[in-house]
Amino acid sequence: MRRPVVFCFKKEDNMNKKIQILLIAVVLLSVLLAVKATGQQKVTLGGYVRDGATGEDLIGATVQLVGTSTGTITNVYGFYSLTIPAGTYTLQISFVGYDTYAIEKTFDRNETLDVELAASVEELSEVIITGEQENANVVNNEMSVVKLEPKTIKEVPAVLGEADVIRSIQLLPGITSVADGASGFNVRGGAADQNLILLDEGIIYNSAHLLGLYSVVNPDAVKDIKIYKGGIPARYGGRLSSVLDVRQREGNSKAFNGEAGVGLISARALVEGPIVKDRSSYMIAGRRSYGDAFLQLTGNDNVAYFYDLNVKTNYTINDRNRLFLSGYFGRDKFELGSIFSNSWGNTTGTLRWNHLFSEKLFANFSAIYSNYDYSIDQLTSGAEFNKTSNVITYNVKGDFNYFIDNNNLIEFGADNKWYEFRPGEITPIEGSNILSSSLDEKFGQELGAYVSYERKFGSFTLNSGLRFSRFLRQGQQDIPIYRDDAPLVYNEAVGRYENGEIIGVESYSSGETISDFSNFEPRFSATYVLNNRNSIKVSYNRLFQYLHLISNTNSPTPLDVWAPSGPFIEPQKVDQVAVGYFRNFKDNTYEASLEAYYKEMDNLVDYVDGADILTTNTLETEILPGSGRAYGLELYVKKNRGKLTGWVSYTLSRTERKVTGIGPDDPGINNGNYYAANYDKRNDLSVTAIYRLNDRWSLSSNFIYATGVPTTYPVGRYEYAGLIIPQFEDRNQQRLPDYHRLDVSATLRGKKQRWKRGGHEWVFGFYNLYNRANATSIYFIESEDNKGESKAFKSYLFGITPSITYNFKF
Repeated sequence: MRRPVVFCFKKEDNMNKKIQILLIAVVLLSVLLAVKATGQQKVTLGGYVRDGATGEDLIGATVQLVGTSTGTITNVYGFYSLTIPAGTYTLQISFVGYDTYAIEKTFDRNETLDVELAASVEELSEVIITGEQENANVVNNEMSVVKLEPKTIKEVPAVLGEADVIRSIQLLPGITSVADGASGFNVRGGAADQNLILLDEGIIYNSAHLLGLYSVVNPDAVKDIKIYKGGIPARYGGRLSSVLDVRQREGNSKAFNGEAGVGLISARALVEGPIVKDRSSYMIAGRRSYGDAFLQLTGNDNVAYFYDLNVKTNYTINDRNRLFLSGYFGRDKFELGSIFSNSWGNTTGTLRWNHLFSEKLFANFSAIYSNYDYSIDQLTSGAEFNKTSNVITYNVKGDFNYFIDNNNLIEFGADNKWYEFRPGEITPIEGSNILSSSLDEKFGQELGAYVSYERKFGSFTLNSGLRFSRFLRQGQQDIPIYRDDAPLVYNEAVGRYENGEIIGVESYSSGETISDFSNFEPRFSATYVLNNRNSIKVSYNRLFQYLHLISNTNSPTPLDVWAPSGPFIEPQKVDQVAVGYFRNFKDNTYEASLEAYYKEMDNLVDYVDGADILTTNTLETEILPGSGRAYGLELYVKKNRGKLTGWVSYTLSRTERKVTGIGPDDPGINNGNYYAANYDKRNDLSVTAIYRLNDRWSLSSNFIYATGVPTTYPVGRYEYAGLIIPQFEDRNQQRLPDYHRLDVSATLRGKKQRWKRGGHEWVFGFYNLYNRANATSIYFIESEDNKGESKAFKSYLFGITPSITYNFKF
């Protein structure tokens, strides 16, 4: 008899139901009040704010009426909408680093007004984090959000002189990594796979080049970088911990120009220009490392390099329609002589259509493609084979902004993603004894719909939102049936987990639903502005994640595979609440924030001892479900102006996991007690300083200190069959030594413009100036001199590392 489809509609408890009902009621009531208010005689201005020199949209520009509190900011596409009573006003538009635009005019009907701002003549090196209005951190209804400028990232010292987006965000509170060279990053106690990384809306599944030394995001090619650590808007879904939203440059629609740079191990170049002046433009940026060339010169036949290519073009059809086409293509190659070869990379493509229905209703429609794949060639004689794996995502979505008036904004939209998971296909190389084999392909579909409403009540701003997500695990696939529905059982006699007994197989045809998960995800944020210098903010969000990175290492590797939720793997869930105090000092020269957060996570994936996660078709026999919690306090102080600028970030936090096991008789992990997560760092301090000596010289430095990450050392050992076997007890009860380092760099700008359209500069740097050997791991080897004793050895990645880079514009 056929087993019924597994349908899991998550039932919320009474309190959660009340929260959802309250959010919906607030939205409906506020909308009714707003619609009633629009009965007054008003007009609406709408349009785009752009850079006058390049035609690039400016995100977060301020649009306001002089002498009033009426104003707004541009959205992520540079669009604004301002509703005002009919009359004569002075309209002012400003953006840090640009001359203010002002016009006095009588507004008596709805009107489209596009504005181009001219870059300020003054140097703007003091602008560190954001180009938005100077007290945006206080008055905007956003918390746990940081915006980074590409210019700032390029000023921060970097390993081997290569500016890096992922490493730069790790200088901010609540964001860490496990160790030097680790792939990915961790946000407020979340795992690396719980971060949604978007490049022009395309999903990036592996963010690292060269096994974690660099990130896939080229700072030259991007114009806006924003990371959400909490209070995540309803338009985002699919990951638990954060959203890193990266927007690429559109290209200069006024004139051709370019820039390039050459460092010790890599080079890069970017060109941009108009296709049709003021209507269409393009941007092409590329990077390539050449460390492999140096290896060949020394007679070393190993290979290690990466390359990536960013492209984007756009076309303005008319004042109400604009098309964008962008793509990213990245690849890494690693070869160990004639023994092993590995290649991996990301590919994304995005087609976007911006449409303005009216001055009040803005829409964006997108079709998106993402692919992450890797390939392994094992070249050992007699066992040569090739293994490939990839995950493909197709996504269509629509997002709408409806500006009822200056105090009321509704955002709504929907998206539909299709997933193809190909965990592995092994093909023997000619002459090999290996047989062809493949792991089951898996398919899924994720649907989402959301609505959020933001309402301003004088000094109080409230945003309430609700997202509905649904995930369908689909065939074609054969699903095993286990005795007692137990894919994993605990053998108390030998003290270990074993595979459950398979008593049958259930076959699903192509497109047939295997499992069905549906969930509501409420979002809420509020800001109370005490005055222009002080505010208090709170936020809450619930998110579900239907994809799981199957990895039992401390940080992701290129060989890890992604798996969907299904009959034996539940979707991950998080609830996070945060509260913060925001304060600016000395006319916004200094800004500071103090945030506290608490989050609970359910249905996390952990692994049994000795888990086989790369070659098994039954992952459910290798994993254990768990839960987690994380809480902490984040302090952030930033100086925006003057010769000395920079910021200090400090995080005091705790991140814990709990795996109770699958039954009453098994111990789980650490006997079902909480234990520190692999990436828990109790203290994390970063100090970044940039000092401009004069027009030619500037200095910058980073100092980082962090508590060592948890690890598990053997507590004893025993001899078995002539072998010394280490004995372990509870997981993650010890820690590596504390981490700290100092990086410095100096930039020398040329006296004259050596190239036709721009300047040039030399950047000199030292990473880890005082040569601290920060441990990535500690391992034990039996002493050859004294049998029966073990010696501890420390592995580390970087000592003092010099760099020199030459950058120029043309």
